[in-house]
Amino acid sequence: MPLHPEIEPYDHGMLDVGDGNHVYWETCGNPLGKPAVVLHGGPGSGCGPYFRRLFDPAVYRIVLLDQRGCGRSTPHASVYGTDMSVNTTAHLIADLELLREHLGIERWLVWGVSWGSVLGLRYAQTHPAVVSELVLTGVATGSNPEVALLTRGLGQIFPEAFERFLAELPAGEREGNLAAAYNRLIESPDPEVRARAARAWTDWETACVPAPPRSVPRYEDERFRMGFARTVTHYFGNDHFLGEGNEEGVVLRDAPLLKGIPGTLVQGSLDFGNLLGIVWRLHQAWPGSELVVIDDVGHNAGAPGVGEALVAATDKYAKAQAG
Repeated sequence: MPLHPEIEPYDHGMLDVGDGNHVYWETCGNPLGKPAVVLHGGPGSGCGPYFRRLFDPAVYRIVLLDQRGCGRSTPHASVYGTDMSVNTTAHLIADLELLREHLGIERWLVWGVSWGSVLGLRYAQTHPAVVSELVLTGVATGSNPEVALLTRGLGQIFPEAFERFLAELPAGEREGNLAAAYNRLIESPDPEVRARAARAWTDWETACVPAPPRSVPRYEDERFRMGFARTVTHYFGNDHFLGEGNEEGVVLRDAPLLKGIPGTLVQGSLDFGNLLGIVWRLHQAWPGSELVVIDDVGHNAGAPGVGEALVAATDKYAKAQAG
């Protein structure tokens, strides 16, 4: 199924979610259509117009938002002094509920990519009555083994880049949780230390793709780079704020709570998250889920074949409701 045409929002706003935070939201498509909410990745990536094209605008009321601290939401995580203690998984879930109620939505399809899939899964597990379906890609569950893989395990595959990644850390910080160590640098009062750490973090993320390292344009934006690196390391370094038991994976443990919620998992065969078997295990533990694997694709919602599979999923759920 091809992507739907480009569209613009018909409404947008800033929602006061408390703690001095205001979350940007927008709505596109049919104001009377099937509600769907888009959860971007990162944490801290922000939403973009590409996501609007994954839904039929004639039948969906598409809600996009920038989660706390990123995109057009305020205050931005790139600003030194922004309080990150009020940016946790529980806060983001509460924000979703405030936004749903603000927009007068009873139930909505939840779409998520990468970190957005973690957030979407946990939201559905804790608020199942308001989630009609889940469509997830670049699937992750936020467990500690996944963080260890992304920050240390992949060093065996990208040894040169990993050596540079470690070199930015003081010698005594190169063991244990590397994300937490990087977050300490990014929280330094010295702006030069913060800037170097944010650059080193995004350089490592750029290297961890199943292809030769390439440039990621948004990482060249200083504001984005700092806010993104600060937010990712904040979550990665704190068990994704999922609570006790995340060493084994809280989201995967609670997968049976998703029973009764239809879901589609669209995963690239070359996504390094697959090395732990997380997506397959989630699919097996989630009654009623569908797993769609796209060959020769990594961790990229915009790769050939992925967008088409996501459109097929959203079209299917729209038709099911109409039927």
